[in-house]
Amino acid sequence: MAAIVTNKFRIHNAEQFYESFGGSSSQEASGTASTYYLFVGRPQQFSTTTGGGTDASPPTPIDNPQEEYRHFRDMLAAKKVAASDVSFVVPRRTWTTGVVYDEYRHDYSSTVTSTSSATTLFDSTFYVMTDEYKVYKCMFNNSGAAVVTKPTSTSNTQFATATDNYQWKYMYTMSTTQVQNFLTADFMPVVDTKGTITGISQSTVSSNAVNGEIRHIKITTAGVGYTNNTYQDVPIRGDGTGGVCDVTISGGAVTAVAVTTQGTNYTYATVHVDGISSVGTPSTSAVLTPIIGPTDGGTPVKGGHGYDALKELGAFYIMTNTSLTGAEGSDFVTGQDFRRIGLVRNPYNYGTVVVASAATRSALKSVTFAASPTPGTFTNDEIITGGTSGAKGLVVDWNSTTRVLSYVQTDYTGVDTNKNLTAFSASAEVVTGASSSATGTTSAVSNPEIDYYSGDIMYVEHRAPIMRATDQTENVKLVIEF
Repeated sequence: MAAIVTNKFRIHNAEQFYESFGGSSSQEASGTASTYYLFVGRPQQFSTTTGGGTDASPPTPIDNPQEEYRHFRDMLAAKKVAASDVSFVVPRRTWTTGVVYDEYRHDYSSTVTSTSSATTLFDSTFYVMTDEYKVYKCMFNNSGAAVVTKPTSTSNTQFATATDNYQWKYMYTMSTTQVQNFLTADFMPVVDTKGTITGISQSTVSSNAVNGEIRHIKITTAGVGYTNNTYQDVPIRGDGTGGVCDVTISGGAVTAVAVTTQGTNYTYATVHVDGISSVGTPSTSAVLTPIIGPTDGGTPVKGGHGYDALKELGAFYIMTNTSLTGAEGSDFVTGQDFRRIGLVRNPYNYGTVVVASAATRSALKSVTFAASPTPGTFTNDEIITGGTSGAKGLVVDWNSTTRVLSYVQTDYTGVDTNKNLTAFSASAEVVTGASSSATGTTSAVSNPEIDYYSGDIMYVEHRAPIMRATDQTENVKLVIEF
């Protein structure tokens, strides 16, 4: 059985994911929006004894329940992702002089390929972004010629550029915020021109789009044996209305076709050359292929180039952009590194079934040492052991002023001699550092702010270690493809 998951389905899933951040007023009102946190974790080195890989070559994350448990156990902290931190994106294609771009066609396939040999529209290079952050669809590439003149017009109608005779359709211009937050070397933001996702008013481009219009007709087979002439006002047939073209025949074959009236509401279209009055009787019939613009059904019928940029450009990618500045108040430790980033949905506050809502949440366990005897100086990443409980942990942060030691307990370095993940005792237990030989006597044990194993981990990425400093900001962009 042959089957496909369509691009419309992929875009639908991307829309649902985007809206789940609260990007839709209806979801916010109904309470169906989810809460997402970007988290960082894995202070411990990658090695053969701690799950595989190396810091220079991190292992590929594994998707199973055991690994999800581990992600919680060595999580450091999490920051809430706001709806304004999320955008639809597509692969970046920067307009560059001398490059040949593909033109828009509605019928790319394994037998109808683009100039670049792409077999699908979204694999072709049919859209570009200029250095003015304007986005255009290439409607005609002058039979595969290289571009020379940068498009600049923001007209609502298709236009040609001088010298290279390319024809373009303006889509939208990125805002300064979109450029700063969501434009990367590999991806570019897509504006919701239709306005149904973010609730903004339709753009002028969208409201002026023409559903199912025809602006170009390709000569698939030129034919043989026709009567030479330029035949005007030839109807474009199909299921739409109003389309008209001029057909030029020279040497008995079709040499040019010019659309004079674009028509509307086509989903099927053809030009019946053999039916033109006085065209003669060919030995080989011509085949002309009208290029049909996007169609969106409903009442009233609405669509066309620029009507819905998300669907037209293939926006089945979602980017989140989160900045981590210093300690983010107090939840993100500094002077420590992390090797894992991820996205967790609807985690609970510790000890509750209430979804977390604070801007940041610490995921670390901690012990507070008594002032007397004076605790020693513990070092990051050393193993600590409780003298009474036998509990083990890995030091993430030691604050000598508050006498709070934060740690993680994993099945790699947090298992006691009885092979248990044991909690430290709050009752005057002496904790000793394996590397520093420092000791401290516990007076309190604190749980993390996030309830381990609550919520769903949606995305995980392993990276080379990133050291955090108090004067440092990490800008973390995640791109999720549907």
